[in-house]
Amino acid sequence: MTSDQWQSLRSLPQTTLTSLFEADSKRVSGFGWEQAGIYFDFSKTHLDDKTVGAFSALADDMGLSQRVQALLSGETVNISEGRAAEHCAERGIGSPPSVENAQALHQRMKSLVEIVDSGALGEFTQIIHLGIGGSALGPKMLHQALKLGDEKYELAVVSNIDGVALEPVLERFDAGKTLLVIASKTFTTAETLMNAQSVLDWMREQGVADPLGQVVALTASPEQAVKWGVDETRILPFSETVGGRYSLWSSIGFSVALALGYDVFADLLAGAALMDQHFRDSPWDQNIPVLAAFADQYYAQIRDCETRAVFAYDERLGLLPDYLQQLEMESNGKAVTLDGEALALHSSPIVWGGVGTDAQHAVFQLLHQGTHLVPVEFLAVVEPGDSLDPAHHNGLLLNCFAQGAALMAGKKSDDSHRNYPGDRPSVTILLEELEASSLGALLAFYEHRTFVNAVLLNINPFDQFGVELGKQMANKLGADDGNRLDASTEELKKRAFGA
Repeated sequence: MTSDQWQSLRSLPQTTLTSLFEADSKRVSGFGWEQAGIYFDFSKTHLDDKTVGAFSALADDMGLSQRVQALLSGETVNISEGRAAEHCAERGIGSPPSVENAQALHQRMKSLVEIVDSGALGEFTQIIHLGIGGSALGPKMLHQALKLGDEKYELAVVSNIDGVALEPVLERFDAGKTLLVIASKTFTTAETLMNAQSVLDWMREQGVADPLGQVVALTASPEQAVKWGVDETRILPFSETVGGRYSLWSSIGFSVALALGYDVFADLLAGAALMDQHFRDSPWDQNIPVLAAFADQYYAQIRDCETRAVFAYDERLGLLPDYLQQLEMESNGKAVTLDGEALALHSSPIVWGGVGTDAQHAVFQLLHQGTHLVPVEFLAVVEPGDSLDPAHHNGLLLNCFAQGAALMAGKKSDDSHRNYPGDRPSVTILLEELEASSLGALLAFYEHRTFVNAVLLNINPFDQFGVELGKQMANKLGADDGNRLDASTEELKKRAFGA
């Protein structure tokens, strides 16, 4: 541990969950919070008033208030790259010039949506969105969560350089009716540009005279898109200070705004802004993202939990665990502090998960009876997303709620094989309805939670240099310049490509 505050946290008694409920008849209301149509239940975590108080003191010690102010005012918080992190400006909170710029770029995006809808650029019915990382995960997750099934456009989001990901899309799409959207912050991303070239080749083969006339670019480097051949009137820029995994609020959301309607995108921004305001204005012991981070750090540092499991009890949110993996592990998977010193604490937990009820028949054995203590997060939606017999959705929700209860209570048995130890923590996040505003608030909650965790760890959540090394090695391995890597890697290359 690295400070007196951490030592104080370590010395607090570790009380069981059932004891916490027995000692406090108002625990549910004291650790349940509602914001923007979402109910957050932290009562089945080991947080109590003393723990929250100790974490609040730690937050003050780490300058959380000042760091939040710096983030939301557009100061340079990404110190290793010397820039701000201004995704909140996309939602209306930030330095006035940045907010004004974001609004102008959103208006430009809205205008292009209207132009495409009018048919002025072609009679498009299908969209191929190419990106990777945040340029693909966000749009793909949003589209799956919010689509209704009667949209004007069919949208396919492709990220992997593996041709198996792209080819089936080309086989079922009509080249003449396809709008190609290329999303790349730098417009140099190798996987995205290779996929884009393959789509253009396909268009030519299918008789499209001017494939580049069917391209829209989403980028923070518009000059690179122009060099690549995209008409400048079909380039939607966004700010260099918006990181990739935070970029769905920017022009990167164009494909979703086109496929689902710009009003949906606007509602997404509005919902996120509600959570931004709550995060900015609420004291730590009533601040939902801050309380979630306190729980994260309690389990990571006090209970030595290395993972956190996220289960969406709604098929529409099936991609949320993937989205959170990038958000949290790319942001906080660091080994050095802001000062460049070795991190003495555990960094980001390994985030994993799946969809309920499928996951109950796959991984919940370990959660209930395994030797690993895994904090679990359940997400569910009150209003169903289907029109089938209500028994479907009722059964889904009952399973979700029962799993949290079972993890906490356990069940004692003289037969050790049938003994459930219990005292296993969970958080339940319950949306009243899955619509753009509540989803925007939910995603903003996760962003701010990730930031608070970084402040408590004293790390920079906004760079991602660990992503680059593997790319550099791939380029080196592919270059025919006589340079060799380790013997194992060279043998694999030989077996795949020949001598």
